[in-house]
Amino acid sequence: MTRIVPVLDLSRLEQGHSESRTFLADLRSAARDVGFFYLSGHGITEDEIADVLAASRQFFALPEADKLAIEMVNSSQFRGYTRAGGELTKGKADWREQLDIGVEREAIPQSPDTPAWTRLQGPNQWPGQLPSLKPALLAWQAKATAVAIRLLKAFAVALEQPEDAFDPIYRESPNHRMKIVRYPGRDATGDGQGVGAHKDGGFLTLLLQDENKGLQVEYDGHWVDVDPIPGTLVVNIGELLELASNGYLRATVHRVITPPASVERISVPFFFSARLDATIPLLTLPEELAGEAQGPASDPDNPLFRDVGTNVLKSRLRSHPDVARRHYADLLDTTLAPT
Repeated sequence: MTRIVPVLDLSRLEQGHSESRTFLADLRSAARDVGFFYLSGHGITEDEIADVLAASRQFFALPEADKLAIEMVNSSQFRGYTRAGGELTKGKADWREQLDIGVEREAIPQSPDTPAWTRLQGPNQWPGQLPSLKPALLAWQAKATAVAIRLLKAFAVALEQPEDAFDPIYRESPNHRMKIVRYPGRDATGDGQGVGAHKDGGFLTLLLQDENKGLQVEYDGHWVDVDPIPGTLVVNIGELLELASNGYLRATVHRVITPPASVERISVPFFFSARLDATIPLLTLPEELAGEAQGPASDPDNPLFRDVGTNVLKSRLRSHPDVARRHYADLLDTTLAPT
């Protein structure tokens, strides 16, 4: 049976001109057809994968009080712990507990004229009872960033653009974000929505899964399982690449199903995006590719903006209404308000 979600080996980029060209064609096809692929040959070792999964399990094993001490509602940057059911997708609770971290930067001083999205920059929250977590997750963030940049440059070449076409909108201060996530079993949730159907908003998502399945992608009107393959990352296209390519590349709807009773699933998604102050350009594609671009998908309930900071803030406000109420009450009667 043909695998709908293909496996691509990133090391093929370094195996000579002919193999590199074939890889780029396969990359473009996977991103345009299903919008998802497994990535092998990424250079992250088995030990590094095991380390970040072990660190994640150690965090979720902490007493609830220790996790709630760094609850996301404390952070105007949407960083920190969210208990199961605390995040929403399209207004419905997602049954996963998670820790969100971003790039460690100083908060931007605020004034009446400062754009609201600047509040998204700032520090992470770390558990005092698990000091080993910070270096473990920041190390993973650095590894994933390097892979994402290699892939983004490959996408530029696959679209017949200069390799550095995207550099000006992420270089020096990319807005990447990651989570460690635990999905409790169905007996603990009573609900099948681990994460509701959605698209990702950045350039690329690189997902590390443990051995338990649950991820599904929408393809040709059906839900297709994206079960774990050891040693691989799952990569999916975000809405920024869809915007930049005028819809030639595809940001695909996906979801996570709650594990069976007495099973927990650990995953580590990494979201690589542009600088918050960037505006996404519309690439000039060659005629052959441009003729196949259908324009980015339009959802009147979730409009896309080319201004990255506005897009990110809109998404965060909708997903975490408790943080929105505490830190962004001045925005809740605007078009950025949660729905």
